[in-house]
Amino acid sequence: MSTPAATRMPNGQHIETDILIVGAGFGGVYTLYHLRKLGYSVRIFEAASDLGGVWRNNCYPGARVDSEVPIYEFSLEELWREWTWTEKFPGYKELRLYFDYVDRKLDIRKDIVFNKYVVKAVFETDTARWKVMAEDGTVVHPRFLVLCIGFAAKAYVPDLKGIESFQGISHHTAKWPEEGLDLKGKRVGIIGTGASGVQVIQEIAEDVEQLTVFQRTPNYALAMRQSKLDKSGQDKMKVLYPAIHKHRRETSFGYRYQPFPKNLFDTTPSERLLHFEEQWALGGFHYLIHNYADIGVNQAANDEVYDFWKNKVRERLHDPDVQEKLAPSIPPHPFGAKRPSLEQNYYEIYNRPNVKLIDLGQSSIVEVTPNGILTADDIEHKLDVIIFATGFDSVTGGITQIDIRGLGGKSIKDKWAEGIATNLGLATAGFPNMFFMYGPQSPTAFCNGPTCIEIQGDWIVNCIEHMMYNELTCINAQEEAEKEWRRQVLLLGSKVVEPYMFMGGVQNYEKAILQVANKGYVGFDLS
Repeated sequence: MSTPAATRMPNGQHIETDILIVGAGFGGVYTLYHLRKLGYSVRIFEAASDLGGVWRNNCYPGARVDSEVPIYEFSLEELWREWTWTEKFPGYKELRLYFDYVDRKLDIRKDIVFNKYVVKAVFETDTARWKVMAEDGTVVHPRFLVLCIGFAAKAYVPDLKGIESFQGISHHTAKWPEEGLDLKGKRVGIIGTGASGVQVIQEIAEDVEQLTVFQRTPNYALAMRQSKLDKSGQDKMKVLYPAIHKHRRETSFGYRYQPFPKNLFDTTPSERLLHFEEQWALGGFHYLIHNYADIGVNQAANDEVYDFWKNKVRERLHDPDVQEKLAPSIPPHPFGAKRPSLEQNYYEIYNRPNVKLIDLGQSSIVEVTPNGILTADDIEHKLDVIIFATGFDSVTGGITQIDIRGLGGKSIKDKWAEGIATNLGLATAGFPNMFFMYGPQSPTAFCNGPTCIEIQGDWIVNCIEHMMYNELTCINAQEEAEKEWRRQVLLLGSKVVEPYMFMGGVQNYEKAILQVANKGYVGFDLS
């Protein structure tokens, strides 16, 4: 093992590390734990003041995970053996408690430097190390740089005319004040009906005086079927946890269930109606994932699935105009083309007299005024609060917001501006000794988070161990290998102009990356 590079921090603290991880969410914690077990010098730089990643940043009303437990947790027995969840789909407060528990069990915080926002990283060929700089001037020189930033690390706020003129309160859901926000009796406008929009809308509607929802595209939201959990029930199930955690890596989406092994039109109308009803009643992503095998490739089959969803939604809405806006007669995109959100009482919210839905396809936002939002129909919607539930510069944005420069000084932002190119969704040519997870050209949003993270984390840890054991200095993805990987990603996502994610199934993704490792990291140059 090489001697770690030492750097003096501005406050006098020394950081000695051969491996620097950026981000202390699921990916960072998992990778740190396993690298540390192997005896390597490893640290995490985390921009926030505590660990938890997305669950430290997201504290907006209603924020909760959309994958049920125990699927959404670490697979380590030393963690699940003594932990008990209170809900099937935990909220952000419980997930923060979970990370506190993880820290108590694994002593994670001792190797994390908090409030360290990484702004630049440059690969130095003479030392074969990265020079990584934080916003406060801290500089470290790790051998390996592992980006565990996630695919939703850079909040996106639309460039609306007059946004600075608004005299009320405005927040993006990802930048919600930790102390909360009193919305009682307020006129609130929310832009966006993605996951955070759905959650906020159903959480605040009863408290606000008026809620105006600005929707661009309807969300194909599915019933969550939330339920309370008790300790005795979980304790009885824990005998199956090793099998559950192993099985989630053997499925297409990292859950416990697979697409139904029949094509839709190979069944009778009554058979598929009963199947639809059964999956709908189970809740969560059952209706999306455990549906007929051909709904992603057969438009007629996809239309059947959409029509069932549409009718289920419409029967919960009173106003025909609202029915058409939220569950259109003609689907705006195929069912499953976008990850649907899970809801509890989202559609009933629109039956309330204090809730108004604005279809931006019919009347777009012209500008933000000092008193609210002006739409194209020349109506000014008076507001006290504007909530931007407008999502993220996702998949690549978290990585490209850092000025990362590899061989020849070229930035990763400039490289990916010409088209996303990675090898296995884990590395990119010209940026030696740098890995990333839960990012472009891996399963990412088409997979349960911890499943994808553990698959990629294991690969990265084993690769670094291989490098250290064999006293290798550099690993760099080959351009031809990443061209081939890009070709596979494009082929599997052929109905999408530029698919950012691997859509060939989680189990097939793991097989592909393990095959590369087992062949001595073919497709990478090791020196």
